[in-house]
Amino acid sequence: MTRTIVITGVSKGLGRAMLEGFIKAGHTVWGCARSEEAIAHLQSTYDPPHQFSSVDVSDARQVDEWAKDVSRHGVPDLIINNAALINQPAPLWEVPAEEFKQLVDVNITGTANVIRAFVPMMLTARKGLIINFSSGWGRSTSPEVAPYCASKWAIEGLTQALAQELPRGMGAIALNPGIINTDMLKICFGDSASAYSSIQDWQQQAVPFILGFTSKDNGSSLTVPSP
Repeated sequence: MTRTIVITGVSKGLGRAMLEGFIKAGHTVWGCARSEEAIAHLQSTYDPPHQFSSVDVSDARQVDEWAKDVSRHGVPDLIINNAALINQPAPLWEVPAEEFKQLVDVNITGTANVIRAFVPMMLTARKGLIINFSSGWGRSTSPEVAPYCASKWAIEGLTQALAQELPRGMGAIALNPGIINTDMLKICFGDSASAYSSIQDWQQQAVPFILGFTSKDNGSSLTVPSP
């Protein structure tokens, strides 16, 4: 069955990997990212029905406009809240207030903005899944990434509460992607990030794993199996 999948943060990293994997599997992707240049490249690479928009998920107005545009083409079967930032490693008291705010605005508020904009149209159909990307640092902690840990612990709680609010036939899932050699990981791990799974290997595991989710997984906190 062909699915229509909404993904945030598709310009690079795991978002781009999922986009490519879902399209290869025959599904339709509607994606967003902040970079207008990256979105233009994606739109020129993939023909309709795939659609890409420049959206800052921390801006509720932009997200609402994007959702209205998407709704003209149908109701999504799957929403993946992937867009996220990580702080420059530092003790919490040394993280600038603006950096902390921006991270929270994207990682937490951005996720809520997407849910607020898209879930009402899914409720009408009483079907669809919302996958909120968490992290190993949403279930544990490490020094110098307190803002990121806080945001991902929040995603776990937000997802659990959302799961209790959704009607039968729908589902909300918190997904830990695992440890992958991405630009975000390099911020924390430096050169040692190369010791972890490549994005390509992760894609081969993650895409079929995600496509296997059903409403029976509502409220679950899951982890992509290691390649």
